[in-house]
Amino acid sequence: MINYFNINPIALQLGPISIRWYGLMYLIGFYLISYLGNKKLKEKNNNFLTKAEFENLLFYGMLGAIFGGRLGYVIFYGFSYYIINPIKILSIWEGGMSFHGGMIGVALVIWVYTRYKKFSFFDISDFFVPIVPVALGIGRIGNFINGELWGRPTNLPWGMIFPLSNDYIVRHPSQLYESFLEGFILFILLKWFSKKPRKKGQITSIFLIGYGCLRFLVEFVRQPDHFLNSFPLGFSLGQLLSFPMITIGLVMYFKSKFQFSKS
Repeated sequence: MINYFNINPIALQLGPISIRWYGLMYLIGFYLISYLGNKKLKEKNNNFLTKAEFENLLFYGMLGAIFGGRLGYVIFYGFSYYIINPIKILSIWEGGMSFHGGMIGVALVIWVYTRYKKFSFFDISDFFVPIVPVALGIGRIGNFINGELWGRPTNLPWGMIFPLSNDYIVRHPSQLYESFLEGFILFILLKWFSKKPRKKGQITSIFLIGYGCLRFLVEFVRQPDHFLNSFPLGFSLGQLLSFPMITIGLVMYFKSKFQFSKS
């Protein structure tokens, strides 16, 4: 059975104002991070972060994710288009966010904040990364509803036709694969790993390794953007951007015993 994708990306129309599912998914994702983060604040092993500091980090981290994600998409995926149409950079509601750019944006926010507050960068990153996957999973559902980032052609029974592809080819719903892997599976992995005391930076390193590997795998069934050039060995841009994540994560993990002490 062929499933024809026909979800309206607009959740609510208020006169000239359109409220899109894509934006709502981001709001839900940030709400879940806030909810889970506040639960973590009540744990006995949290002795360095106040509620006010958490809320400040959440707010500035949200800005870092949005601006970094959009700027990353513009630079990594569509620079030649946006340099000609710079006004379209502001059209975030149309989709077009880069996880890797958003991650860099959030990392810069944490780095600046911890320098200002005299905190340890990895104390903060280790606190946040176990709850980040819930927002990633919700965000991928937003991609699915938006009808973007579809997969490669498939004969599997759950394949779907995405009208925006303009080719009516049955494709993998790769957005849902990513939601499951980057959201649910990564969340369970980090929840399990962070249950025991870990050396500073190790939880962050597992996030980098875990996301990088899962993203690398799902890219095999995700259709690359048509405007991107081909890359060596047939790798996609998403896979190339994941290589540094995996490498940095591995280096951090194996050096953590010697470079970071448990506070």
